[in-house]
Amino acid sequence: MKMKNQLSVGNAPCSWGVIENVEGQRGGYALVLDEMQATGYAGTELGDWGFMPTDPDSLRRELAARNLQLVGSWVSVYLHDAARHAESEADAVRTARLLAEVGGPDNFIVLGNDPYGDPIRTQNAGRIKPEHGLRETEWQVFALGANKVAQAVKRETGLRTVFHQHIGTWVETPEETDKLLRLTDPSVLGLCFDTGHFSFGGGDPLAGLQRHADRIWHVHFKDHSPALAEKSRKEGWSGTQSVEHGIFCELGWGDVDFPAILAKLKEFRYEGWIVVEQDVLPGMGSPRESAQRNRDYLQSIGL
Repeated sequence: MKMKNQLSVGNAPCSWGVIENVEGQRGGYALVLDEMQATGYAGTELGDWGFMPTDPDSLRRELAARNLQLVGSWVSVYLHDAARHAESEADAVRTARLLAEVGGPDNFIVLGNDPYGDPIRTQNAGRIKPEHGLRETEWQVFALGANKVAQAVKRETGLRTVFHQHIGTWVETPEETDKLLRLTDPSVLGLCFDTGHFSFGGGDPLAGLQRHADRIWHVHFKDHSPALAEKSRKEGWSGTQSVEHGIFCELGWGDVDFPAILAKLKEFRYEGWIVVEQDVLPGMGSPRESAQRNRDYLQSIGL
């Protein structure tokens, strides 16, 4: 795990509806940053490319005005398609250059295969079976792409890359997370461990944290509603429908044991960023109020 000087809590634009492939409450980056600062967060991820300023001086100025640190950025990639590896690499390096210049050397590229891009994976999110997964030859292509992107980011910018296990993508389940980590280079590619996605993908976050401690370089705190997960499986909701129904509820309202997760992180001497992700879409309430409740909850457990 990455060692830093202090444990810090950030948030991400997805908590204001800026979510890949899902049209949310895009109220403008200035409003998002204002509300992020007002609700007590110390840092932010970049969000979709182009949501915040991509000019380094402008972005640095906006963040400094609110005393917010840039900590990383999701980049959608297409690792299952060898013909798109070069495109994925270019997108990641472009983002990494901005992160390195504005956020500094401890920022992370957060890779995730394009969410909800495959209809079978999207439709079966939360109930993935082995027959829905990649074949062995496809895994080799996927892992090769992940290594290529991470190596290019390191070579061009000095930053490290983490992979985000995520519903509605080719790496959702604990078994798929294990497989990817076995096939990739631990010197350049770590794991962005997302508690909510790991839960809905069929895993126990505490067990996952224990299993992958040496590869976890970045952490997302997201809760998971067991009642809605059961309903999603019973009614056959897609991944996007599950998100729309609130599968990733506010912190403390689901079944993720955050006090235990936090204790385990401290046991492992993890002192990096914990980034809250509360997917808030239209009709799901006020992003600012949700962000405040999430921050208050974390303070209640000593974070």
